[in-house]
Amino acid sequence: MRDTQLAVRAHGLTKSFDDVVALDGVGLELAPGRIHGLAGPNGAGKTTLLGLLLGLAVADEGALEVLGRPVGRALAAPDGVAGFVDGPGLYPSLTARKNLAALASLRGQDPRSARIDEVLAEVGLSEVADDRVRGFSLGMRQRLGLAAALLTEPRLLVLDEPSNGLDPAGKQHVHRALRRLADDGVTVVLSSHRMDDLEALCDEVTILAAGRVRFSGPLGELATDSRELEHRLRTSDPAAARRVAATVGGVKVLSETGAEALVVRATGPAVEELVAALVPAGVRVREVAPVVPPLEAAFLALTEQQEDLP
Repeated sequence: MRDTQLAVRAHGLTKSFDDVVALDGVGLELAPGRIHGLAGPNGAGKTTLLGLLLGLAVADEGALEVLGRPVGRALAAPDGVAGFVDGPGLYPSLTARKNLAALASLRGQDPRSARIDEVLAEVGLSEVADDRVRGFSLGMRQRLGLAAALLTEPRLLVLDEPSNGLDPAGKQHVHRALRRLADDGVTVVLSSHRMDDLEALCDEVTILAAGRVRFSGPLGELATDSRELEHRLRTSDPAAARRVAATVGGVKVLSETGAEALVVRATGPAVEELVAALVPAGVRVREVAPVVPPLEAAFLALTEQQEDLP
């Protein structure tokens, strides 16, 4: 991929706050029209990286290009970039509609011609457009922050925990809006503590720990069949299932004798072999599921590895 095709190209980004290293040689390449997730434990550097993309901070070392242009030393959002970190900045005493009109004016837009009604509909806030923001829930404020970012029609959208506080309906509105943007060629970068949100929405993910990149790439590469995971099997005969499991190579039985469900540690192919062996033994399999979802297990393994490094 040529550099000119990238929405974000970062190399060796380092950022410290006093004696705390927030980012330590971070590299990142993001293509247009993709939704890229940032994950990591608290203090991993996610918010700092988002702040660099939004022009809220500058790196101490390294190079950063956004939408094909090098990012300078000035604290200013690059053209074509919008979003928020640590929650959107809103005016509590104003209505949702007047918040967007005020923000449009600050950006030099004519509020009457701005896409205010359109973006409110995109995030599912049309019915509360004339309600004061001080009465909004956290999830509604997050959606209004997204609407504010959409007013600028960005080519790179940067969001810090956009699903925070959302109920299922709100999450559906946000996910649909972000997917439509990506389909239109907008690059979306978002942070989340929830691996299920990343799995449902993102094309790729970068996992940070202690300011370093532990993984960056397609989500499917995190949850490979070659990784051993703990699986729970519910069957018609747990005792017989335990006996069969003991004969299948690559399967380690973890549950106690007499347990209602069988818990084993194995790779995906080994679990499939176990299920195939249970059927001729007359044991009906009612459920097979990982104890910890594969993406979450991969996340935990990667971040724990980083904690062990000097």
